Amino acid sequence: MKAIVIEQYGGAEELIEKELPKPEIQHNQVLIEMHATSVNPIDWKVREGYMKENIPFEFPLILGWDAAGVIAEVGKDVKRFKVGDEVFARPAMENGTYAEYVAVNEDLVALKPANVSFEEAASVPLAGLTAWQCLVDFGQVKSGDKVLIHAGSGGVGSLGIQIAKSFGAYVLSTASGKNEAFLKELGVDEFIDYETTDFTDVVKDVDLVVDTMGGEILDKSLSVVKKGGRLVSIVGQPNIEKAEANQITAESLWLNPNGKQLAELGELMEKGKVKTHIGHTFPLSAKGLREAHELSATHHAKGKIVIEVK
Repeated sequence: MKAIVIEQYGGAEELIEKELPKPEIQHNQVLIEMHATSVNPIDWKVREGYMKENIPFEFPLILGWDAAGVIAEVGKDVKRFKVGDEVFARPAMENGTYAEYVAVNEDLVALKPANVSFEEAASVPLAGLTAWQCLVDFGQVKSGDKVLIHAGSGGVGSLGIQIAKSFGAYVLSTASGKNEAFLKELGVDEFIDYETTDFTDVVKDVDLVVDTMGGEILDKSLSVVKKGGRLVSIVGQPNIEKAEANQITAESLWLNPNGKQLAELGELMEKGKVKTHIGHTFPLSAKGLREAHELSATHHAKGKIVIEVK
């Protein structure tokens, strides 16, 4: 099968095309014939070696952790899926998706909603599950909660806004002025242009902050959470002492792949409560992936970056 891999850590030029054997599935796995995948910041961070101290990847390494396609094979212990099912998934870290086939554990897979394209489905698993676990699992979001989501025009942010609104939350979000209409279309109640406004001047006493930026934004975010509120970051470690002093529950979240939650996201998509926004599409080729990684690394991609496999 065709795959785009890296054989060492480095820049986007390390992404190369290679012919690899089709994955052999375990008894509890399905083999997905890929139709689309997508690019997330974690992809180029792994490529550059950010994660090598924590996760010992083996080369050649297929990157990518979003899958949408058709089941081509099922393991003998698989109960919920059959050959021909259209599905989407966030596979385990070792099973990259920049390829024509990927093996995925049954419990990480969900049926693709019939009214959602493969490209739309491929843009959801990693970003959508990250947003879901920040808001629902950690944030315990409920109707009437005041939620601040940083970088609302990005993948996690744009899906997070819609998930929060589906639970009845009041949502504030930061982005550049050019994305104001986009965020209001997503349902944002208060838009904050970070280029002209310091969010700490206009935000106070929120129930939950979802931080996707880290650094100074993460540190300053603690000051806008009310006592008893929550703050979660997907890119940095909050100052726990400061959080505890203000009676705030703060955590850094690392995504846990989950097919059941993905199915719940699929239901919201089927009902039109969550829509994915594809900003850019590239082909499954070394050139396509290089361009996609470079775009993602600018942090200015609007919506999701999708890779078309077939």
